Order: sequence, then structure tokens, then C-alpha cells
Amino acid sequence: MATFSASTSAQADVDADRADIWAALTDPALVAKLTPFVKSIEPDGEYWFWSMSGFDVLGRRISPAFTERMVFDEPRRIEFHHEPPEGSPERAGVNGWYDLSDGPNGTTRLETKLDICLDAPLPKLSAPAVRTAMKGVMATMGDRFSKNLLAHLGVRG
Repeated sequence: MATFSASTSAQADVDADRADIWAALTDPALVAKLTPFVKSIEPDGEYWFWSMSGFDVLGRRISPAFTERMVFDEPRRIEFHHEPPEGSPERAGVNGWYDLSDGPNGTTRLETKLDICLDAPLPKLSAPAVRTAMKGVMATMGDRFSKNLLAHLGVRG
């Protein structure tokens, strides 16, 4: 078992009201619906338990599940920190944030940063290939999530 990590960040000026974007990003069922590879997100107080439908990494099917502690600073910032329940080892986790601020011409600037860690039954020597695969999955997830979010908000992309 080896641990692999990848990071991504993005920024967009969205022609939608900040409150509407905030409402979408704080609705776990909607976030799951909008995000590819996510099977479900189950909230439990300040924690959200994410179950992924799975994706292939170097011929291995990976279907991670992980717990995130959600911190909401309405209507400006959402932080998420990987915090599995005590005694429940999890092979994946995400740390990151969404930041919402005023953008140009009445838009809402949406910025995000994600750091992902994954323990996988792959040799450490495969790290460059695994990171490339992880970045590809993250890019696909980000692109599709963005399109789905814009469609949900009724905004043209």
C-alpha cells in the first residue's frame, strides 16, 4: 500500500447570486448529484461522509469513501478537512476550501483548492503514473462539476 497525493485549484467569475451558489455548495445531496464519480454524500452534523462510485487507476478499480468535517463561514467560505471517525481508517481524504467573493460586473468570484490523498494497493514506484491518473480524474470531476453547477444555477458556461 502506498500513499499518493494531488492538488488542484480553480477560479471563475460566475454570473449568479452568491446566495444561490452558497445554497448549492452547502447542499450535500445536490453536491453529490452535480459531482461525477460521487455516489452519495451523507451529512451527520458538521461531518459529511462521501462515497465514490469508483474510477480506474492503473488497471485497479478504486472506490474511496471518506469523512470530511465541514466548516461554513456564510456566505464567504466553506472549508473541508479530512477527519475520519476514531478507529475508522479511511484510505482517501480531501482537504480544501471554496471561497466566494464579489467578482467584476456583479458576478460572484468562486475559488477552490483541493488537496487529495489516496492510499492504494499500488507500488510506490508507480507514483508518477498514479498522480497523472489522479489529476486526470480531478480535471474531469472539476470540469463536469462546473458545467453541472452552472446548469443548476441557470447560467451559460
